[in-house]
Parts: sequence; structure tokens; C-alpha cells
Amino acid sequence: MSPSKPTKIVFGPDDGPSNKIVDPGQPGEFPFTRGIQKDMYRGKLWTMRQYAGFGSAEESNKRYRMLLKKGQTGLSVAFDLPTQMGYDADEPVAQGEVGKVGVSISTLEDMEMLLNGIPLDKVSTSMTINSTAGILLALYICVAKKQGVARANLKGTIQNDLLKEYISRGTYIYPPKPSMRLITDIFSFCQKEVPQWNTISISGYHIREAGSTAIQEVAFTLANGITYVQAAIDSGLDVDDFASRLSFFFNVQNNFFEEVAKFRAARTLWAQIMRDQFKAENPKSWLLRFHTQTAGVSLMAQQPENNVVRVAIQALAAVLGGTQSLHTNSKDEALGLPTEEAAILALRTQQIIANETGVSLVVDPLGGSYYVEHLTKQIEDGARQYIDRIEKSGGVLRCIETGFIQKEIQNSSFEFQKKVDSKEEVIVGVNEFVEGGGGPTIPIMKINLALQKKQIQRLVKFKKARKPQSVSKQLEQIRNAANSKENLMPLFVTALENKVTLGEISHALREVFGIHKENVVI
Repeated sequence: MSPSKPTKIVFGPDDGPSNKIVDPGQPGEFPFTRGIQKDMYRGKLWTMRQYAGFGSAEESNKRYRMLLKKGQTGLSVAFDLPTQMGYDADEPVAQGEVGKVGVSISTLEDMEMLLNGIPLDKVSTSMTINSTAGILLALYICVAKKQGVARANLKGTIQNDLLKEYISRGTYIYPPKPSMRLITDIFSFCQKEVPQWNTISISGYHIREAGSTAIQEVAFTLANGITYVQAAIDSGLDVDDFASRLSFFFNVQNNFFEEVAKFRAARTLWAQIMRDQFKAENPKSWLLRFHTQTAGVSLMAQQPENNVVRVAIQALAAVLGGTQSLHTNSKDEALGLPTEEAAILALRTQQIIANETGVSLVVDPLGGSYYVEHLTKQIEDGARQYIDRIEKSGGVLRCIETGFIQKEIQNSSFEFQKKVDSKEEVIVGVNEFVEGGGGPTIPIMKINLALQKKQIQRLVKFKKARKPQSVSKQLEQIRNAANSKENLMPLFVTALENKVTLGEISHALREVFGIHKENVVI
């Protein structure tokens, strides 16, 4: 989305809050406007975590090992739609989608192949998974056990953010109430068993991709965060027992200064919410730690080489905004999944920013800029107004039911598209500076259909080799637990070790929880 127009062209000391620029404080100090660490990247660079996954577990494993060899410092796993929606690869509804937009995972055998040769005690892994997040985390724990790695030593993140699925993305299975129960089960389980794991990545990324403004991205993401924190407290957890393992996931777009300010405002707001609203006492509970991904919606199929420039600018804004982790999109992602060449170039973009620009040598170098401080306060105030409005309207769940949040995003998206159509907003190569010609000018990656066939054949063989009575027993235990208040995570681990599949567990939960029917917003 193109830049929001500033109200004036020159900013000075009188453009801050209450007509005076306020000292934003020091990095590493409340409210962390300038960063959550005193030395930021002087102490440790952000994690370079390239999102990848396609086809079979074997093919995705090759891509992960290649990226790690090229200097990537953390894994980020993309799962295909059947895996995200709780279907095994051999189910009729999964046909044509197996391995298409991510890796297909149905069994512990698949997960072992995916992570083959990757030391889970040394590499942190992010998994973009929501409705089946608990099952994938359980699979990860099972593989770690086979590697001889204790649960307590595992580091990583699961997205596990269902609220934004109802708002903007759509890969939900169960209704909101049981979905929140699954999320808090994960919070509780990890607090005791996997203490270094980030139990949720509260995601504004998809809210922004759906067409929200920067202010809406911050507001709706933090409002979701408030809902998760309250749900965990209501389930009996103490806020300081889980809050330090919450993480966030934001988009970064082309409006350079607005994006830098957005991250600073989000940190400020979250620190205040956690300390003042939820009375968290541990300073680590106040920290907004976040991963950033460059904007997929900003990538264009026309003149795709221009996407390299867009991604570099966005990545620089994320770094200057103080991100803890970063994925840089590949230039070809408007056309298909990244080729190996494009993925390496995207990683090199981060490495050049880290090692050749000097921006990592100073903490919050844009802090004190009249314009940046003005934008930071503007976003903070705008987001706070939205959060207050949501709370007064009954909270996020009620606002999802009424369609308020969805309508706000739809209206913003529509307004932006009108500006593109009228050329008030310029997109290079799309509505201005257009070049003639035929199809794509760069190679496009295509998923080999033979990989899908092989994946399904392996799964069929896996199921035939099992003991049906054992599978039935495990699923019955999961159904019984789902009907009670028992934590489901230990049962997931046991079931997967006993050769129950992801799809079978998901179907058992569907029988108890039901499925969510979207409220169509007009």
C-alpha cells in the first residue's frame, strides 16, 4: 500500500504531542519506544528467518539446509493448505492442493523427513500454523525427542493466532470458543514443558495484507493480543507466567517513515497495556517482541525485478524500526513460490543491510526526528482510539461477530484501490511507467505433481502399517479430553507417537467442537 499523505511538508519542534516533541526515552527502558534492548543489533543481529516450504518434506528439507548454508539464522516453515486446515494429504478435499503453497505434513514420519539433519537444540524454528498449531508443535516435540533434544531446550514460535484468521485470512476450523481453549492449552503446556518456546505470534501481517492501514494493523493486532492475555488469565494462568513468551508478527510496506513509526508506536502501546491494564510485574512481560515480513501485497507481477527494490526498502524500515526477526520476500512471489535463486537474493538483501549499511551500529537512529516522532504519536493515538472503541463494543470476539473489524479493513482496502485506479497512488509498472510485452521476464517455480502423488502414496502405506485398535483408542482419548477441561497437548504428543495422523486428530476435534461458519459481512 502506498504512502499516506502527510498533513504538511516540513516538521519541527511544534509538531509533537501537545505541540511539543517529547523525549522518547532510552532504548531498553519503559515504554520501549526506542527498542526493547539497550544495545539492539550491536549485541545481536536480528534473526534472518526466510519463510519456505513446498511439495514434499524431502524437497522442503533441501531448501532449509541450503538457506542455512547460505547464512540464514533460523527456520520458518510454510505448510500447505490441507495441513493448515487439518486434512491429511490422501483426503479427497486435499486433492490439487497437496504441497502447493507449503509443505505437506500428515504424520510424524513426514515431520522427521522435514527436519532431517537439522539440530533442533541449535536452530530456532518458526511455524506459520494456526488451527492445527498444537498438533504441529507436538510433532516438533516428537522429532526432538528422537534427536535426543529435551523439550526445555527447544526454541521457536508457532503462529497460533486464530482471531486474525476470522478477521482476515480464513484458515480456521473450529468456532472461536474452542479455538481459544486450544490456544490457552498451548500456553499452559509450554509454560511447564517448553519454556523457551514462543507460544503465539499475534499477527498483524495478514490484517495489513487484507487492506488495513498502518494504524488499523497496530490497533487490531494489539486488541487481539489483549483478548489472548485475558483468555489465559481467565483459564487460571498468572500473567507473568506466560506474557514473556508472547510474540508479534507485523507487515512492513513501502511508506518508509510510517513503517518505522508504526513499530515504535506498537512497542509503546503494548508496554503500557501489559503494565497498566494487566498489572504485569515482570519487565519482560511488557516487551513487544516481533517478527517482520516484507509486504506480499506490494509485490507486482509486472516488472518483477522492481520487487527487489521494494523489498530492500521495506527490510531497511523493519530494521530501523527495531525488529527481532525478519523475512524478506523474493522478487518472484507475485508469480509463484520462490525459486532457489530468488530466495538466495532475498536473503542476501538482509545480509547487505546488516553488514554494509552501518544501520545496525546505532540503536533507533531515527529517534528524535521531528517527523518520525510526530508519526509515532499519531499512530499511537489512532490505534488507542480503535482499541478503546473495540473494548466499549464488547471486545474483539463481539466485533468479529458484528463484522466491525472486517468492515473497517474492507473500507480501507476499497479506498486505496480507488486511489490506484485514479492514479492518485502510483504503483510503478502497474498504473504508471508501464512497459509493453508478454509474460513474466523471470523464471517461475512450479510444483512437480509427482511430489504430490508420492506424498499420498507414502501416507497410504503409513496408514496400512498401523494397528487400527491403537489409533481408535488414542482418538477416543482425545475426544474425551476435548469434552473436558483436560489439557490436550500431552494427548497430541502421545497420539502422534502412536502413528495417529494430523487429519485424524483434527477430525476428532471437529466431532466435539464443530466447525466455524463465517458471518458474511456486507
